[in-house]
Amino acid sequence: MTNNSVLKGVLLVGLGATSYGMLATFVKLAYDDKGITGLPFTPAEVITAQFVLGILMVLLINAFQKMKKGSEVTKASKKNITQLMIAGTSTGLTSIFYYLAVKYIPVSIGIVLLMQTVWMGVLLEIILEKRKPSAIKITAVGIVLLGTVLATNLLQNQTALDWRGIILGLLAAASFTTTMFTANRVAIDISSAQRSLYMLFGGAVIVFIFAVYTQTTPFNYDIFFKWGILLALFGTVIPPILMNAGFPHTGIGLGSIVASLELPVSVTMAFLILKEPVVFYQWVGIILIILAIAIMNIQFQKK
Repeated sequence: MTNNSVLKGVLLVGLGATSYGMLATFVKLAYDDKGITGLPFTPAEVITAQFVLGILMVLLINAFQKMKKGSEVTKASKKNITQLMIAGTSTGLTSIFYYLAVKYIPVSIGIVLLMQTVWMGVLLEIILEKRKPSAIKITAVGIVLLGTVLATNLLQNQTALDWRGIILGLLAAASFTTTMFTANRVAIDISSAQRSLYMLFGGAVIVFIFAVYTQTTPFNYDIFFKWGILLALFGTVIPPILMNAGFPHTGIGLGSIVASLELPVSVTMAFLILKEPVVFYQWVGIILIILAIAIMNIQFQKK
């Protein structure tokens, strides 16, 4: 693997993570906006718009790939499609839980809760693969928990965080952990665009059920034009494509470290655009969480 190849991978993964990091701020801005009905946009409207437009965009990408490569594109089997759609349900749940969480807690806190995937992933390995965690992983989990205490400002926060936002944020992390665990094990022999499409179909089923049961006012279709395209691009289209293209060049270890850029980007966006207060201890906590991710993924090899 050449230096240019690694640099290219780092750039692609970094841009993908940056796109993800900007997403929660756009969601929060959409909640503060109103459509032609005069009512604020609801979580059901925001998530539905993102998934519908995201599916349409990924369909176009798949069509373009088929036109360009023709018979070279490996077609997904019925088994592949079923497995990917089932795996994709966790993608829909992640969006629902995370977008609901940031209604009750600041974006800077929500992203920290989402990053609890670090220790949840270790726990999932222990349960499903009966794999005993190494000392490095245990150390990293301890650093993440310490970083979380600091990054959520639990020690100095004078106002209690809404418990609904905390629970929803942790549920989003659990769903995201499931997505990451299954995404790299299901139908890996077909193109990333096809995998993204069928996972989106699975997520859309969950999202539409959520929308039907929670939308109590007439659906405000203005969301598709005002925020839907932006949310679809930064939440559904750009990050998966860039990360899937970049990870083969960086490897999982380096790629995971670069992907943790999502955390500082999200907090910085919330600080600059949403004017959320972020104190020194929170930045220390964020650095600790990124350090833990680095510790877990850097592999020392004997020369």
